[in-house]
Amino acid sequence: MDVTLLGILALVCAAVGVVGCIVPILPGTPICYVGILLCQWAGAEFSTQNLVVWAVLAAVVTVVDNFLPVWMTKRFGGSKAATRGSLIGIIVGLFAGPLGLILGPFFGALIGELTHNGSDSARAFKVAFGSFAAFICGTGLKLAASAYLTWQIIQYVF
Repeated sequence: MDVTLLGILALVCAAVGVVGCIVPILPGTPICYVGILLCQWAGAEFSTQNLVVWAVLAAVVTVVDNFLPVWMTKRFGGSKAATRGSLIGIIVGLFAGPLGLILGPFFGALIGELTHNGSDSARAFKVAFGSFAAFICGTGLKLAASAYLTWQIIQYVF
């Protein structure tokens, strides 16, 4: 395959990967890692150690991002209803644009916790904040890892 085409595909993977850090449906960091593999295939001289470390980084970030919302919601005293509400909020937020993506987990957890225990609104807001904090932390972690991988791709391509 042509080196130029592989470089372009790697850049596309990097761009889609960064977008995937914000859009929950796309696995952002693993897509960026595919861009790294495309660079390697095109002739980049990444060491085996770097490729393994980056693969572990992509896997760990993905796993942490998937478990962080559940853990944080529980840590802030949330019920299973709050956890499910947060997940539903993320999905509904996809269709509401960038603000929906940010506020969806908060309102989903809030509604879920209020449904579970409507008499304690202070606790419901605390749980919703935990869900929101988890979403922000997970997104930041994915963005940092994907930005680093994207930087490696850009250095190779240009």
